Amino acid sequence: FGGQTAINLADSLVRHGVKILGTSLEDIDRAEDRHEFEAMLKKLDIPQPQGETATTVEEALVIAQKIGYPVLVRPSYVLGGRAMEIVHSDDELKIYMATAVQEISHDAPILVDKYIVGKELEIDAIADGEDVYIPGVMEHIERAGVHSGDSISVYPTQTISQKTKETIIDYGTRIGKGFHFVGLYNIQFIVDRDENVYVLEVNPRSSRTVPFLSKITGVPMSYIATQAILGNSIRKQGLTPGYHPEEKGRVFVKAPVFSFAKLRSVDTVLGPEMKSTGEALGSDVNLEKALYKALVASGIQIPMHGNVLMTIANEDKQEALQLAKRFANIGYGIYATKGTADLFEKEGLYVHRASKIEEGEKNNVVDIIRNGRVNFVINTMSSKENTRADGFLIRRVSAENNISCMTSLDTANALIKVLESLSFSAISMNEMGK
Repeated sequence: FGGQTAINLADSLVRHGVKILGTSLEDIDRAEDRHEFEAMLKKLDIPQPQGETATTVEEALVIAQKIGYPVLVRPSYVLGGRAMEIVHSDDELKIYMATAVQEISHDAPILVDKYIVGKELEIDAIADGEDVYIPGVMEHIERAGVHSGDSISVYPTQTISQKTKETIIDYGTRIGKGFHFVGLYNIQFIVDRDENVYVLEVNPRSSRTVPFLSKITGVPMSYIATQAILGNSIRKQGLTPGYHPEEKGRVFVKAPVFSFAKLRSVDTVLGPEMKSTGEALGSDVNLEKALYKALVASGIQIPMHGNVLMTIANEDKQEALQLAKRFANIGYGIYATKGTADLFEKEGLYVHRASKIEEGEKNNVVDIIRNGRVNFVINTMSSKENTRADGFLIRRVSAENNISCMTSLDTANALIKVLESLSFSAISMNEMGK
């Protein structure tokens, strides 16, 4: 129940003669040790992204070249995605190995995995050593690569097929039984464009989504898991193993809460390392209304009219263009830096041009944010960008001036959905008034 800290303490506690309730140390290690974990998933016929462990820089380079960039690199036994990064080249990998990791050894190797672009989902489940009970499947708004704790999470799932959902439930059940889990466990999945389901991570412990899932499903997960740990099986507790049926006609959204204004040196860009300090819950009859409530509860102001500043990496410009058109359609003004503005204007959008910081002009991005001329900032970062350059300053100044800065286009897409639904509601009410 103590998250990753509890997992890291288990071995020492057992060596000191302390009895560990629930999942045994051997089964914890099978889930946490890379080689044992891979062997178990193969035995259970469950796919995972291709990857290996490395104990030297040379080994890491060989693995990355073999499976192909981009790769996700991280130390084993980490908390909150700490020191986890997506790297796109040999040079980036060498820098990561030299700077992000203090000590690499056979006891603490580096995991190098193929980074799959796709939709991330997760489950929290309860096992009693024989049966498994799954209260729900949650879908993340942000695509894989953003830490699950920093993602906006939605229940029930909105965009995956019933077949994909059944595969997730099947894999989750097989893992609970195969690893002999007793108590709570959490699994993160990724679904690629062809609807192939891969297991990203299995945690033989509680996770931060347990309170969220318990609240929205009415399933007292901690109580049931405690009873299971003490020998009172799922069936003895009067529950039917398997998937808990969803409540119809209600959507629940968990939005992360950040404290970037108080943590002055932290870069606000979202990635595999967790940065949120809390979360808020929104619930309503559809996704847009639930999203609106969750975002407002998390501290984001959502005015129906205003301006948005967009400074976008080259690889994201086409996707951002569609978002800009939607912002313009609901009456939002668009501010953009040169490269982004050039594309938007070519596509017929009216854009307020914002100069970059190094161009030395007064109408630069930082001035625009500080003077409160925009309500939102969308800033995506190229894989080659130096985070201490313009992008870092834009993100920090936004945080310190209480202006929401989105570094994932998926988050921006969720916001524009909310704004579109608010605009539509306002238009509908005006028409009714007439």
